[in-house]
Amino acid sequence: MGKNLVQKIFESHLVSGTLETGGNIAISIDQTLTQDATGTMAYLQFEALGIPRVRTHLSVSYVDHNTLQTGFENADDHRFLQTFAAKYGIFFSKPGNGICHQIHLERFAKPGVTLLGSDSHTPNAGAMGMIAIGAGGLDVAIAMAGGPYHLKMPEVVLVKLRGRLGPWVSSKDIILELLRRLTVKGGVGRIFEFGGSGVRMLSVPERATIANLGAELGATTTIFPSDERTLEFLKAQERQKDWMPFEADSDASYDQIIEIDLGKLEPLIAQPPSPDKVVPITEVVGRQVRQVCIGSCNNSSYMDLMGVAKFLKGKKIHPDVSLTITPGSKQVFEMIARNGAMADLISAGARILESACGPCIGMGQSPPTGTISIRTMNRNFPGRSGTPDDQVYLASPYIASASALTGVITDPRILNIKPPRILMPRRFYIDDSMILAPSPNPEEVVIERGPNIKPLPTKGPLEDMIEGAVLLKVGDHITTDHILPAGARVLPLRSNIPAISKHLFERVDHDFFKKAIEQGGGFVIGGENYGQGSSREHAAIAPMFVGIKAIIVKSYARIHRSNLINFGILPLMFRDEKDYERIKQGDQLRIEGVRDRLQVNGSLTVQNVTKGWGFEVQHGLNQREIAILLAGGLLNYTRLNAKV
Repeated sequence: MGKNLVQKIFESHLVSGTLETGGNIAISIDQTLTQDATGTMAYLQFEALGIPRVRTHLSVSYVDHNTLQTGFENADDHRFLQTFAAKYGIFFSKPGNGICHQIHLERFAKPGVTLLGSDSHTPNAGAMGMIAIGAGGLDVAIAMAGGPYHLKMPEVVLVKLRGRLGPWVSSKDIILELLRRLTVKGGVGRIFEFGGSGVRMLSVPERATIANLGAELGATTTIFPSDERTLEFLKAQERQKDWMPFEADSDASYDQIIEIDLGKLEPLIAQPPSPDKVVPITEVVGRQVRQVCIGSCNNSSYMDLMGVAKFLKGKKIHPDVSLTITPGSKQVFEMIARNGAMADLISAGARILESACGPCIGMGQSPPTGTISIRTMNRNFPGRSGTPDDQVYLASPYIASASALTGVITDPRILNIKPPRILMPRRFYIDDSMILAPSPNPEEVVIERGPNIKPLPTKGPLEDMIEGAVLLKVGDHITTDHILPAGARVLPLRSNIPAISKHLFERVDHDFFKKAIEQGGGFVIGGENYGQGSSREHAAIAPMFVGIKAIIVKSYARIHRSNLINFGILPLMFRDEKDYERIKQGDQLRIEGVRDRLQVNGSLTVQNVTKGWGFEVQHGLNQREIAILLAGGLLNYTRLNAKV
């Protein structure tokens, strides 16, 4: 029996376990990436391991989230990150060089290798034929120290594409179609491998749009083959030496096969409040639009923005619309500036933003109250834009451009405009001067630490009896934005856990932090897919800091569950979901004999002291995860075992 792409890479990187679906495995990591919102904490954790130099083939520290410098905090963090990278053997991408996923695809991604990144959209690099997984910063720190990444062997789903996209239909519509079919939890425990004749119709930037948004399915990652289109891209980046042909065997097997006829797709749009609320554009045309944002780590490539510029050339956007353009990297920015495309965008009325995450994470350009914002980004969770009652729709650059022109949600097929045809350039403009290599004399580098960088919070071993109040009860699809928001007000505090913890669950319960401190911690109760969204481990560190002892939910998103374990919080699930309905906020809960029970079976008994009844919960932990929790978290576990 032949092998699929996932099996080939996992087999060549396997450290422990066997490649049986659902089994516990560990793989070696070739590359890591961090961004500045998660990087400072990840590097403090790496520093705590006491290892003098990273042990990966390549590690890169990017600055792309906290580039809005309204106080000293972000600038101080950037100095810390730059000096830390110089000392410990990490490449440093300066502020202004661009968004981590776009740059990594351009300059570092390689077929056949593994990448672990402290950002949930790390799978973007799967467009290059590599295994690229998003994880918490502590997992990335362990990988930088030479340790393997542990996970359950996912199911491998083949997405078989056939045919070619019709006019005004883009690769964004392919992944929106998958979200429409499978929902935001349809990829949990799965890797999506793309194949079929239709794949060869897609350039690497088009593949990246799909791989990036695969994170919204809850997938472990997404991967494409490395073929002549991959070589085309790498040649244009002057990196053809990094290319190798890499395809699944013709008789490879898969856990599931999904087929998509590209010729039958139509333009799609995701309505608020979730990326899976997908409908054909025809169902929502005519709704008034006040803002259009094109760019972020999705749809910000040279080819994307050239298509927008050609679409808008010689035209003016609607007077009631604010249009922003975010080039994904300095390379993209400079190329559209040199060839005149940026002048066309400016002439049309666009506002050009710096190459950073910006509007996607609520870092500026929040939309007006109660109005529609069309975005080519990857998330439309409520309030993520910075406006509490936002109405963010996710769509392709075609739909975004058409809506900017008309002032209403518009199907571009009805406009008397010829679809722009953009070819891959023969050569991209190459200038890596804003990517700084590590110092050849690390012993001479002094790490700069601003006053906002606080020490790592610590936690002792897991207690044998856990008790406390239900501080909060929430419903399904609670995101990490609900738990600990992004945005210009909160993101600068990522290096300061005592300060950022004050914002815990503030979008759900403004008094949560106060209650948690006054009551010495307690429990959080939740529904399905708890913790979906960003990889931000702060959504686990801050609860640990305020004393949250356990989370009890119906199901978890993958990265957040791992982060809870890494920071010593028990991730429990209801055995009978009817018990979720019976628990009320404020109930006192108690779990006895925790340490022994964790090691003898997969369930624990929770006593509702207030109501006088008990219920069973399950944990689904493997032996390594149990050992991590007993130690009080992954950092303690690693120190105790004196190995990574």
